Amino acid sequence: MKKFWLPLLLALSIPLAGCGQDTSVAPVEITISAAASLKDVLLEIQKNYQVTHPTVKINDNLGASGTLEKQIEEGAPVDIFISAATKQMEDLEKKQLIKTETKKNLLKNELVLIVPKDSTLQLGNFADLSNEAIHKFAMGAPESVPAGQYTQQVLKKFNLLDQVSAKVIIAKDVRTVLTYVETGNVEAGAVYKTDAAISPKVKIVATAPADSHDPILYPIAVLAATKQDKASQDFAAYLTTPEASAVFKKYGFTPLN
Repeated sequence: MKKFWLPLLLALSIPLAGCGQDTSVAPVEITISAAASLKDVLLEIQKNYQVTHPTVKINDNLGASGTLEKQIEEGAPVDIFISAATKQMEDLEKKQLIKTETKKNLLKNELVLIVPKDSTLQLGNFADLSNEAIHKFAMGAPESVPAGQYTQQVLKKFNLLDQVSAKVIIAKDVRTVLTYVETGNVEAGAVYKTDAAISPKVKIVATAPADSHDPILYPIAVLAATKQDKASQDFAAYLTTPEASAVFKKYGFTPLN
């Protein structure tokens, strides 16, 4: 009898052992293409998120919003897009590359003029960029960097384009502008308020008036081609929670929940 029952019990125990394992949540991986100015805040938010969602791996692809838009148009495997201007998102929407029902404005920001921390230049507003003491002024490329587009609008508003054109140093994204100012390679630069806030090597000398440029909005949407729709929508929704909003505020962003 023992020889008969032992194999039978072993056979029955195999599926029973398997039932004790939770295989309902399979590991997933999502990629977020986001404006370079979101680098630090996203890292902290994602760390918090993964405490309760350990099976979700999040990859960040950071850069100028215009560059990220082009990558998506060319078929880059992206699940979520967060741009630093509405134009790039609207362009993708027209091409049916995002899930329109997931699109929303997530954050607001401000454009500021910064100088190295130890700078003694007397700058009080953007108009002072015409000062002869300013030889090099950094800004993002207007054709691909929203911060550069906003800066160009400010310069036009104050009739400064011709006066500062010879001084302008173009950067690939807003974080590169920050680096140029931090290292003293330029006397001043235009970045977002949130970029200036993370660096102890620069100081803000002026804030662009709200009516001198388009509103600085950060829209978010899930991509139409995502292969991880649920995980992507879950994380996008998390970015609007009080927990995530507190982190955005910590870094100087204004949540638009």
